Amino acid sequence: MCSDLIKVRVAGADLTVNLEDISPSGACLQAEEPLEPGAPVLLICRRRRFRGRVIYCVRHEIGYFAGIRFDAGQRWSRADYEPKHLLGAVR
Repeated sequence: MCSDLIKVRVAGADLTVNLEDISPSGACLQAEEPLEPGAPVLLICRRRRFRGRVIYCVRHEIGYFAGIRFDAGQRWSRADYEPKHLLGAVR
């Protein structure tokens, strides 16, 4: 689990979202607006960028939670990008 404000480019728009969780193969975002399942996205995490697709988006009392699966060849590692608030063991 983690927390960091990042930019997401989806459908030609740049949004600021909260990165709630990240793993080598994907991420969970909290957004004020829904993200369309299946939509391609670009996560901009400081100087590192990750391409992927929205696999789900659910409404929650504090906004929307969207699951992102990174495209083939896109893998997160702590060496590439470390969120500001990273909790728990990361392998």
